Amino acid sequence: MTQREEEILHILKKNPMISQQELADRLGITRSSAAVHITNLIKKGYILGKGYVVKEDPYVCVIGGSNIDIQGFPRQKLVMGDSNIGTVKISLGGVGRNIAENLTRLGMHTRFISVVGDDPYGQRILEEARAIGLDMSESLLIKGEATSTYLSIMDERNDMAVAISHMDSIERMTAEFIKSKQSLIAHAQLVVCDANLPYGVLETLLTTNKDSTFFLDPVSCAKAEKVKPLIGRFHTIKPNRVEAEILSGIPIQVDEDLPLAAAVLHKAGVKRVFISLGSSGVFVSTEHIQQIFKAKPVKVFSATGAGDAFMAALALAYCQGKNDEISTLMAMAAASIALSHQDTINPAMSLELVNTLVKEY
Repeated sequence: MTQREEEILHILKKNPMISQQELADRLGITRSSAAVHITNLIKKGYILGKGYVVKEDPYVCVIGGSNIDIQGFPRQKLVMGDSNIGTVKISLGGVGRNIAENLTRLGMHTRFISVVGDDPYGQRILEEARAIGLDMSESLLIKGEATSTYLSIMDERNDMAVAISHMDSIERMTAEFIKSKQSLIAHAQLVVCDANLPYGVLETLLTTNKDSTFFLDPVSCAKAEKVKPLIGRFHTIKPNRVEAEILSGIPIQVDEDLPLAAAVLHKAGVKRVFISLGSSGVFVSTEHIQQIFKAKPVKVFSATGAGDAFMAALALAYCQGKNDEISTLMAMAAASIALSHQDTINPAMSLELVNTLVKEY
């Protein structure tokens, strides 16, 4: 597909009833040129016929936060309450954005709905999305506001010691806004949400799209508490051990407590539960399996982003119809790829690399 044809498809998706003359005027070309491009798109199968009904490739819709990650790495053992010599890195982040980028790098057509400010950070997020082929055209751009920021301090093992999440911009997403995206959400193979979303937005999503399949990343303990009343409406969730305690109400002190917590979540309506156990692996509970998958040893450069990569691969595996075991191995492989790079997103992330690691598992 040519760049001009991509432009035309984007316009037709927004306004399928546009006339050829209006299309030509908008693009600055002649009506006859517009007609030729449309004929070519019909021949290639991208347009199904009259009315410019556009054929959509299968896609995942991710709805969640976008922000800038600022990470501090100490050169020696981290000393709390003191100034530590080290390095500071700035990269793009946000649970929803990270999941969406990883999905895109894994080769999945991804539509991402988020909120960004019109500051340089927000522009950087949009430009990076365009560069890698991540569709953020339906996101909300807020005039005169700053893009959200996530500040984290890592310890000497490159694991997070403490963080501050400034995610105010996502609160500007409203139920009315998400209702306006109804068609996009309803036609997605899968909808992945992060719990940074306002409660009203999550509730609206789940109640107005009852035929859709939803995955949830609880994000944090505070966000898990917020989303707890809605938890049974999600098909698949990926909490860590503490988030699972909050969502289930079951204290998890030993491995034998994991099935008890999962049972509560299944009873509420959750079909699949993946409880992250950090370096120990992941506990998986579904209709078909219930076990701990041990993690392979990996040199950790940064733990930030590993859970997002896990969720992305889990979503991809679901869309590919993989069974629960292969889905888990793909997710663990993606997480290990994320761990092996200091940036939140490992630029080497790919389906080929994931599949290579799955064979090793």
